[in-house]
Amino acid sequence: MRIGSSVLLLAVGAVLAFAVADRVDGVDLQAVGWIVMGAGALGLLLTLLTTGRASRTRIEERTVRTPDGDVRQRDIRSR
Repeated sequence: MRIGSSVLLLAVGAVLAFAVADRVDGVDLQAVGWIVMGAGALGLLLTLLTTGRASRTRIEERTVRTPDGDVRQRDIRSR
């Protein structure tokens, strides 16, 4: 779930919880709205946490000299 779909779920849930006054037999639209908003908030939180974790990736470049005098470069990725 990305940021856009999380915001969409938040908006749809808010409309159901606060703006819809219709009644459906056997379904509480306000409760459904709160559940959808909770799913959107959770998705947004998880998206932001995983995006932040990916941006902390560090790349180090090291130069290694072999006994023969050759030079080799290595990229080491760490989190």
